[in-house]
Amino acid sequence: MGKNIKYFLMDGVAKGRVKCTLANWTGISYKVPRTLLEECKDRPDFKKSGVYFLFGVSDTSDDLVVYVGQAGSRKNGEGIYQRLVEHKQNPDKDYWTEAVVFTTSDNSFGPTEISYLENHFCTMAMEAHRCIVKNGNEPSQGNVTEEKESELEEFIEYAKIVMGVLGYNIFEPLASRNTSNNSTQAPVVKYYLNRRGADAQGILNEEGFVVLAGSKICKDETPSCPNHVKDSRKKYFTDIDDNGILQKDILFKSPSGAAAFAIGGSVNGNTEWKTADGVPLGNT
Repeated sequence: MGKNIKYFLMDGVAKGRVKCTLANWTGISYKVPRTLLEECKDRPDFKKSGVYFLFGVSDTSDDLVVYVGQAGSRKNGEGIYQRLVEHKQNPDKDYWTEAVVFTTSDNSFGPTEISYLENHFCTMAMEAHRCIVKNGNEPSQGNVTEEKESELEEFIEYAKIVMGVLGYNIFEPLASRNTSNNSTQAPVVKYYLNRRGADAQGILNEEGFVVLAGSKICKDETPSCPNHVKDSRKKYFTDIDDNGILQKDILFKSPSGAAAFAIGGSVNGNTEWKTADGVPLGNT
């Protein structure tokens, strides 16, 4: 079913602040560059309670980094905005360049609700393995009634959609394991690669090609292995155990990049990745 989402460029430019709302949803979301945070000081929505995400990039790995937090309304009338200012002034959180905020049009979130949301957003981000989650400790879930839990779970489902629209697909696992014909979704086609001691499995998705956890990766590299392949193998070195088994799903931009990672050398992924019936990916 289609969704009607309003995406408002608050500054009239793509790199500026964005306000996002979804039809029949009380939630309101903002994406704000760190450099434009002060421009939100007088916005009523930023004086409310809510949850927020601080996004940046790791200095060592270029991986996406996120911190999930909550902000309650304060006696001085400052809520989300003041919490973000505190993070901006904190030298331990100098990594973030952009914040995404979720609140409601009626400011209906109390301490219990925002604790529940913070906990679930943080847990989903960690389980999806899409980014580095900077929260030192898993936030407390709090105690909510089953009626309130149902309401908050619905809010979370809408928030996941909006977060993806804002450019951060951090809650969905890289690889769906749906290979069954009993599902209402189309079965996922799995591809296999066996070369130079590699025994890898992967799937295509809308973002590229995913090498699946459990794949055996060739430990050595060919003499002509390109530098960019060496770099990708070095980047994920700690995700491969002593037996050469990949410990997590890894996304590559192309089937060839994924195949090169697996075998340690330049290769055509469209011919090397094959279905269980031996059909090359390029022919499927």
